[in-house]
Amino acid sequence: MMQADNDILSLLEATGAQLAKETQRAVILQPGAMGDCILTLPLARLVKEALNLGGVDLVGHAEYVGILPERSCVDGIRSMDSAELHRLFVEPTRFNLADRDPLIHMFADYSWIITFLGEPGSDFEQNLIFTTNCSHSAEVVTLPLKPPADGRQHVAEYYMEQFARQSELPLEKARVDDKSVAIRVTEADRNCGVDLLEQAGIDLSKRLVVVHPGSGGQRKCWHLENFLNVARTLRSPDVDVLFVLGPAEVERLRPSEKVHIHGVTRCLAHLSLPQVVGLLSCADAFVGNDSGVTHLAAGMGLRTTVLFGPTDPAVYRPLGPRVTVLQGNPEGFAETPSPEMQKAVLDSLIF
Repeated sequence: MMQADNDILSLLEATGAQLAKETQRAVILQPGAMGDCILTLPLARLVKEALNLGGVDLVGHAEYVGILPERSCVDGIRSMDSAELHRLFVEPTRFNLADRDPLIHMFADYSWIITFLGEPGSDFEQNLIFTTNCSHSAEVVTLPLKPPADGRQHVAEYYMEQFARQSELPLEKARVDDKSVAIRVTEADRNCGVDLLEQAGIDLSKRLVVVHPGSGGQRKCWHLENFLNVARTLRSPDVDVLFVLGPAEVERLRPSEKVHIHGVTRCLAHLSLPQVVGLLSCADAFVGNDSGVTHLAAGMGLRTTVLFGPTDPAVYRPLGPRVTVLQGNPEGFAETPSPEMQKAVLDSLIF
């Protein structure tokens, strides 16, 4: 009888511990673009595993974070665009919260709140702590979105190390595993990709190289003719090449340049981010600038060649198990063709 009582007690303790873990959650406020969100995933994993939490949510811009649940260590997302976080930037003496204020409700479920908004000791941080304390006690950690200008530590590791120092975790836990796959694709993703490729007239029996010639900043974009020359050389009876244009490129490229692309190979534009995931899940390799889509491809484990110009790859290189980084001359990176770099890209894509 005593053994049965002990077994029941052990079961209740285990169940209680599991329930306690599931109720402990963290949220990360990340106002950056897609690349910033993907480079935050190692931090999210550290927070979840080192603190033994039941889940980690990400508050960010909906168009960037919507793909992460069920594909990454992020368990849930909330739209920064619909939250009233701007209210937290006022002076504390002017900050008011009503009963059942949506801001109180927004943070009520979290035992840890990590924010890239505001600075340590700022009005934002003080108001965030006050808001949280209206419902419960929680740890609030403010992290800088950008690393020091003179630093060369990778930004993902910088995030992890800063969090470890503030939360008193061992620094050896704050190390990036750049060989892991951070973004998992689903069968639905692959089916979506197949449908897109069939509609684009891509031969699915060939190897496929996806090229994304854009980025958020023009100076970070390798000269278009470089990408086109790579595509011309790659295309063969066994290899097909597909250009993907995002909103920035659709707006930035001249009509003649778009015609030029279509004259060399097939091209898709105006894709949603889930469609881009589907497309990449069917590709054999990817070539792109330092951009959010490149970070996405690398994080999915896709063979990725990334071209860097003015930004430092030591700090901002994409993380993934099959990433090749090529650094070009910042001067003329976006203005002139580079035959040497073209050859380096082709060499990185030898199947």
